[in-house]
Amino acid sequence: MGYTAVLVLPILVVIAAGVYYLYTEITRLMSKSAVRNKVVVITDAVSGMGKECSRVFHTGGARVILCGKSWEKLEALYDTLSSAADPSVTFTPKLVVLDFSDIDAIPDVTNEILECYGCVDVLISNASMKVKAPVQNVSLELDKRIMDTNYFGPITLTKGLLPSMTARRSGQLVLVNSIQGRLGVPFRTAYAASKHATQAFFDCLRAEVEEFGISVSTVSPTFIRSYHQQPEPRNAEKSIWKFFFRKLAHGVHPEEVADEVLRTVNRKKKEVLMANPIARAALYIRSFLPGLFFAVVAAGVKDVPLVKEDTQ
Repeated sequence: MGYTAVLVLPILVVIAAGVYYLYTEITRLMSKSAVRNKVVVITDAVSGMGKECSRVFHTGGARVILCGKSWEKLEALYDTLSSAADPSVTFTPKLVVLDFSDIDAIPDVTNEILECYGCVDVLISNASMKVKAPVQNVSLELDKRIMDTNYFGPITLTKGLLPSMTARRSGQLVLVNSIQGRLGVPFRTAYAASKHATQAFFDCLRAEVEEFGISVSTVSPTFIRSYHQQPEPRNAEKSIWKFFFRKLAHGVHPEEVADEVLRTVNRKKKEVLMANPIARAALYIRSFLPGLFFAVVAAGVKDVPLVKEDTQ
């Protein structure tokens, strides 16, 4: 009896793993088929996450409109997508230069986007300008630049495309945000403020446009790491804050985020949080035990020396 139980357990594990693999593959294929022929706008398409979204939606048969600040990088992305895709089942990507920090130019860019296919089915708002520094080291001018790139730029484009969606009574707005849109951490004041503002805007917008058949989704990872970024080696120095921040900042690969964005578009999820258990626990503690959360954060910051400004 004992020998049989030892054999059955691994078999059950293998069967469960196989069923899960089949489920994920079927879900992935269904998600791709759901975006076929749809007009999908991807902002900051030349970033790591933007490139992965471009690949996923392009191979899924969507008519992608790729936006980015650099025409040269957009052309390089175009070449990469075109060389890897089957032209019989994909559409030629459209390229549009878009700099969210240039607010005055966005209305013209909006018209250019609409001229590509006459409408937009899905807008994936992806924008991220970061700065890591003590608040007294960040100029007001830099605060404004971050707000323009992360908040005013995306909402200006969203407002420009909304009339077309409401007229058709159809559309999806997907915000790729950050957990810092719900949880602020030290030395990221301007970045967290911009992400909080964007999160609030899309949360309010969701209720306003539902009657027009427009869905609004937010996807919030802890941190989108670069392709080649590896976890830092453990520091022997004991610090609650260092442990907490390392767990909070441990990010997800751009490919994982792109796959989740595709699933979100397919299922029209309202809100997705891509976070490990430590980050999720931090959110709950911040909500239900704010005093404890602030005490832990403040205790950790006392051990951290002032850092130089680090802008990305």
